[in-house]
Amino acid sequence: MKRCDMIGASTRLVAIIGSPITQVKSPENFNRYFEDIGLDRAMIALDLKARHVADFVAMVRGWENLDGFVVTIPHKSAVAALIDEVSPRALWLGAVNVVRRHPDGRLSGDMTDGTGFVEALRARGFALKGKSALLIGAGAAGSAIALALAETGLADLSIQDVEAERASTLVDKLTVAFPHCCSALMVGEARPFDLVVNCSPAGMFELDPQPVAQRIIDAMPPEGMAAEVITSPELTPFLRAALARGLAVQTGVEMAMAQFQLLRKVMDGAAHV
Repeated sequence: MKRCDMIGASTRLVAIIGSPITQVKSPENFNRYFEDIGLDRAMIALDLKARHVADFVAMVRGWENLDGFVVTIPHKSAVAALIDEVSPRALWLGAVNVVRRHPDGRLSGDMTDGTGFVEALRARGFALKGKSALLIGAGAAGSAIALALAETGLADLSIQDVEAERASTLVDKLTVAFPHCCSALMVGEARPFDLVVNCSPAGMFELDPQPVAQRIIDAMPPEGMAAEVITSPELTPFLRAALARGLAVQTGVEMAMAQFQLLRKVMDGAAHV
């Protein structure tokens, strides 16, 4: 990992913004990579409150030794509205999680949450085509994962969110864009889902409520997969409950690692936004 005493005036910087920021793994992953390849570059983490996001984006335009920044909760939608251009999927989602700063100060962004999540599932050998899924949380990460799941040929996608209108809006957009995938709000009694994904922040802190009802976990088939976007703790209460049932689990850390190369390519300009 790149030590602070190795960061000098010539070091190129990248940042990650969010609040809270202590749970993110990106600085460790990026800085280890930079050191391994001998690159004079470092990632810094900024715990940034929502009211200061616009000021930060304006400052980035003139931050000459900053190559870009990663965006985590809760700033993904706010940043998307403040930058100059976004990828087609980021436009559909109205959110970004990575922004590249061009030499002239222009900012372009992409959203890799969904792509990274699906890549992690594929690495585990979990096939999605024709399967059913339940997604808890229809925020920026949840919407990106819903989009990526629908693109894979998923047959059935149910969505649940504490903000019913947000979940309903996502279902309506998915129904128009992916008529082959039966998208609907989660209602009624539990039924077997092949994949259950917690895309909400519930589980990040000790006293958080369980985001997935036990009856839903109990109804999953033996070959089902429980997946999480939270990276710390790595084994959330939801994943521990799934493991207790003998189900396979995918952690938020696995998703983050799958996203790493995607984020790096955008930051380096190797991926077009």
